[in-house]
Amino acid sequence: MTGLVLTFGVALLLAVATSDLASRSPLSSTSVFLAVGLVAGPLGLDVIDVQGKVVEGAAVVALYTILFTDGLEARWSVLRRHWRPSAAALLVGMPLTLGLIAVLAHWVTGLPWVPSLVLGAVLAPTDPVFASALVGRHDVPRPVRNLLNIESGVNDGLALPAVLLLVGVAGGDPHGRSTDLWALLLQLGLGVVLGIAVPAAAWLLYRAPHLGTVRSLRPLGHVAIAVILFGLCQLTGANPFLAAFVAGSTIATLETSATSAFRHTGERLSELLQGAALLAFASLLGPGLFSTAGLLGFVFAVLVIVVSRPVPVFAVLVGTRLSVRQRLSVAWFGPKGFASVAYAAIVAFSGMDRAEEVVALTAVTVLLSALAHSSTDLFIAQKLAEEDRTDRGGAAARDHAA
Repeated sequence: MTGLVLTFGVALLLAVATSDLASRSPLSSTSVFLAVGLVAGPLGLDVIDVQGKVVEGAAVVALYTILFTDGLEARWSVLRRHWRPSAAALLVGMPLTLGLIAVLAHWVTGLPWVPSLVLGAVLAPTDPVFASALVGRHDVPRPVRNLLNIESGVNDGLALPAVLLLVGVAGGDPHGRSTDLWALLLQLGLGVVLGIAVPAAAWLLYRAPHLGTVRSLRPLGHVAIAVILFGLCQLTGANPFLAAFVAGSTIATLETSATSAFRHTGERLSELLQGAALLAFASLLGPGLFSTAGLLGFVFAVLVIVVSRPVPVFAVLVGTRLSVRQRLSVAWFGPKGFASVAYAAIVAFSGMDRAEEVVALTAVTVLLSALAHSSTDLFIAQKLAEEDRTDRGGAAARDHAA
């Protein structure tokens, strides 16, 4: 644990020291933490020794926090305005992505069909950490930001029941988690209910007679809501990822100033937790894992990144108001990250057949996705911003001429 703490401190210091460079180049704090983790992990100095359950817990907490923070950028009015393209990406694009990943796993690596479907469910969701590289940039057109934010905020919660259901089909036991379809659907619904009820109860408490909040402490109230909600999800079995995003959205809807008040606190907290989770993830990347994946595993990972999401998502967005460049950007920017790591950890301890291969292929895909998407986000953002400025300039010129 000492090695992990020291490595985290070094990575955090380097991330801060390179933050100005990161704002002007493909470098990012995510890539810094990942690079330091690889150097300190089994592939390098081997000073990080973290148990698999710790990796799963770190990924879950980091993902939960990030989804809660992202939800604050998606008020209910935003969800209503942008539900059509988001629904297309979630309800059509995501199942197609799962299916394509399963087909690639079976044809490229020879993995049997049921473990391939498990792998498809593990890798289907996009990661809000890497997506935030575009979602958090206000020079990126709002429709693109909203679509990516809603999609990455919801699909992690939707993927969890699929993972658990398929692990059960594969003969695995996800340790206390239900694999019954109706129970999983109930957990989804309960996540939505708690995500609305807990923030609403806090909002009413703030307005109770003889009570009041100091503005400077209000962000801590949001932290308290997140902690209480997480505890309730653990207690009731509710889907924590869906609950987190819904709770953030509810807070932003009930209190419009919540987003700006909590943004700084939420972003810093998210960065710290995602850094710790990335270091924990790096501790899994040993030589044995890469030998299990093999060369075909890397071929599979590349195909997942460049085919399995871009093709179906671009197709389902045809006919929307997004431009071709915007559709291409959304289709490409489907990074794999913490949700896949957390779900791979569930698989690893489930006892299902071929679990080791599923975990190895997941880890390789997440690693390559982190490198590919964190190195292209700045370029994509710049191109989208240029197109947006050109479109607005053309519209202004036409209005002036009229």
